[in-house]
Amino acid sequence: MGPNLAGNRINDSSTAGLVGFAGSSLYCGAKFALEGASEALAKEVESFGIKVTLVKPGAFRNDFNGRSLAAAKQPIDAYATVSGASLQWFKQMDGQQPGNPAQAAQAIIQAVESPDPSMRLALGTDAISLIQSKLASVKTDLEAWQQVSVSTDYPNRNSEESLVSDYLKSQGIVVNWGCQG
Repeated sequence: MGPNLAGNRINDSSTAGLVGFAGSSLYCGAKFALEGASEALAKEVESFGIKVTLVKPGAFRNDFNGRSLAAAKQPIDAYATVSGASLQWFKQMDGQQPGNPAQAAQAIIQAVESPDPSMRLALGTDAISLIQSKLASVKTDLEAWQQVSVSTDYPNRNSEESLVSDYLKSQGIVVNWGCQG
């Protein structure tokens, strides 16, 4: 048990930290990395009384789709259908985003002041919808490929299972080893 420092670390992520968007691979990659780092950090600082919250906004009426939007000066023709469509969508959405930044700020304050803040704070109906769709897609993939996935284990894995289970439990992760190939 470390010192009781208490507090809440807020990391500004995005729905793009969980849902990949064509034409935004670098942005999504950076946000996916932030998600993993934040999950690990949350486990590392939990004993100090520090919480970590990933703020995952959807589309908000801010400058993201306006002046802040940068595009390549020399686009690659072969990539134009993807990046061009994405860029056009961003430009069309400017000023039309459903999210209200003032309401988002209030939601973040509410999370910071909460004794039990969410690890992931999705902001906006679009964020909720995108994340729910992604989770359903992951669940479908896991179920469809479960037999192949579990077939990669050694036949007698009880001792390995115990070692892995012990470590995962120490990380606050519960695993259901009941799935069979």
